[in-house]
Amino acid sequence: MAPGVSANASASSAGSSRPAAPTTLVIDIGSSGLKAMLLDSAGRPASERLRVVTPAVPTPEALLEELDGLRKLLTNFDRASVGFPGVVKCGATFGAVHLHPLWAKGFPLQEELEKRWQKPVRVSNDTDLAGYGVIWGQGVELVLTLGDGLGSALFTSGHLCPGLELGRHSWRKQGMTYEDYLGRRGLDKFGQARWNEFLASAIQQTAALFNWDRLYLGGGNANKIVFTPGRNVSILPNETGLLGGVMLWRDQG
Repeated sequence: MAPGVSANASASSAGSSRPAAPTTLVIDIGSSGLKAMLLDSAGRPASERLRVVTPAVPTPEALLEELDGLRKLLTNFDRASVGFPGVVKCGATFGAVHLHPLWAKGFPLQEELEKRWQKPVRVSNDTDLAGYGVIWGQGVELVLTLGDGLGSALFTSGHLCPGLELGRHSWRKQGMTYEDYLGRRGLDKFGQARWNEFLASAIQQTAALFNWDRLYLGGGNANKIVFTPGRNVSILPNETGLLGGVMLWRDQG
């Protein structure tokens, strides 16, 4: 296994056996780590989850080099789904507050990966991708990921309503946003007890705003929730972020 790669099994087992086609390589780009896994045609894990540390200066060039390294460890796939922590339109990135300013200029990530890997690739917002892996596909479903920022994805009858950036929306005080309270800087500034109070208030606010039937709370800080969120609200393990890679292809084409 390459230096810096963590997994639950050896890398050779990750790429040696061939799951039922089409096999999807799913990658989750995070500000602290890059995760990858193979999914079979039914959306079940077909390899262990690999993880490498995100480059300290995550420019497109540096991050693509790490993605190429993960791709070489997981070789037996037909297509790839990539979750990106920012605004994505037609496979290009237009913002990534927790990565690098170069990602905000319409970087053609999908096109670049297809050229490098010679495989079909789809790039979407990371919370959208995670949502595909957890939703029931009925009614209005909202996904919120609690990490360095606040990710959000809205689905109706199993289909994504693209472009939602709730974290950047004004909330509570002038000049403050949902992300200021519920992202990492809110957790560090206000402490865990107040952060939980803000999250409970946000659950009520989003219920009134979206009239969701189900709410899913995920991300790296979901394990810091200390209250019972209530009816039709689920707290997700962090590992679910990769499981929507197959549904991304079904819903969008």
